[in-house]
Amino acid sequence: MSSTTVRPPLSSFWHDLPREGRLLISTVVFQSIGTGLVLPFMVVYLHEVRGIALETVGLLLALQAGVGIVMVTPVGALIDRIGARRVYVSSLVALLVADVVLSFATTTGQAAIALVLMGYGFGIVWPASGALIGNLIPSEQRQRYFGINFTLLNLGIGIGGIVGGRFVDVSRPGTFTTVYLLDALSYVPALVILLVPLRHARDRVERPADDDAKVSYLALLRDPGLRALLLLVAVSALVSYPQLNAGLPAYARAEGQISTEGLGYAFAANTVVIVLLQLFVLQRIEGRRRTRVAVVMALTWMVAWSLLGATSLVPGTVVATVLLCACAGVFGLGETMLQPTTAAMVNDLAPDHLRGRYNALSSLMFSVAFVVGPVVASSLIGRGLGMAYIGFLVGGCLVLAVIAVVVERRLPAHVNGIRDPVSSPGVAAGGVPTPADGAISG
Repeated sequence: MSSTTVRPPLSSFWHDLPREGRLLISTVVFQSIGTGLVLPFMVVYLHEVRGIALETVGLLLALQAGVGIVMVTPVGALIDRIGARRVYVSSLVALLVADVVLSFATTTGQAAIALVLMGYGFGIVWPASGALIGNLIPSEQRQRYFGINFTLLNLGIGIGGIVGGRFVDVSRPGTFTTVYLLDALSYVPALVILLVPLRHARDRVERPADDDAKVSYLALLRDPGLRALLLLVAVSALVSYPQLNAGLPAYARAEGQISTEGLGYAFAANTVVIVLLQLFVLQRIEGRRRTRVAVVMALTWMVAWSLLGATSLVPGTVVATVLLCACAGVFGLGETMLQPTTAAMVNDLAPDHLRGRYNALSSLMFSVAFVVGPVVASSLIGRGLGMAYIGFLVGGCLVLAVIAVVVERRLPAHVNGIRDPVSSPGVAAGGVPTPADGAISG
């Protein structure tokens, strides 16, 4: 099938967005600036400012991740039952309260309460917001929406990180209290928009009247298209963000002998590439098969992780720092392809009344990757097996490319970004077999 499609100019994005979409995306930068203020400093704050042992801090962070994993699937069903907007609101309230508690926490118990709330908030904010976007934004605009949303997110985090890095000081605990309270404040605009102008928005879709089948995650996973897409998401997650956040710094320090200042330059390069190139990439991938974009993304990440491995060949040098910055920048280019494609595929595949569950399963893949990924990285790098770690990443990217090719044969054309699909009997609007075919049955 031809992938030639008329690509509307990016300048039309805001004009074409429904009112609800404009309101929803208008708060992204403000909210992400708050996130950037605190994102790099959690371990520093808890250990160096509040005096909590480093081992205990690790357990607290694991507790946060664990809560998110436990909550995500039941919350997916809750989204479908009561609506994405209400669940989204609860996640933002949890994150706001968590920041306030954490800003004044002086004991391990108080920190644990805050991180449990954060685990709930971060664990469900992505499936809830993803489902709400899927319900409010027309299918033909979702890819652009997710991509531009990601650009604004990174822009805000970058600004917040720069401001936070210049403001906080471990010798002045009040500076950390301030940034956590500012992060709490950053959730208020989104809460106001969700509770007032969007209170009547289409955030929940009733099950079709002729569909009396029982819905369960096990029943959904009988769909081979969903299983293939989740495998693509899982491998994408494993070789991406957990490695950028944990594996890259660990390898750069242990094998490349790169300074903390060099790490800062690398993450800055990552953000700059995303902000500068996301709109260009969005225009280039419009109308193309998303699975083939995923292949290019995987090959791009192979180059990025190879550059990371090259830092160990010239340890402790300016060249190593340049290679690390190149790695982070090339990885950022791959990120510009990830966000517009996978989230859009999940929401285009999902039947409207099951969007919460589909987004929850996708989020679960990332949550598990954020537990498994750092363990793999620390185990290999900590044992002096740095090149084995690079081999794991490069091999994982190769596997990802193969999976993307396989997934292409299992997804309906419209889910894969082609806007002239041939409808077939027994296929629902969401792209999965209808209940009559047994995909959603008791």
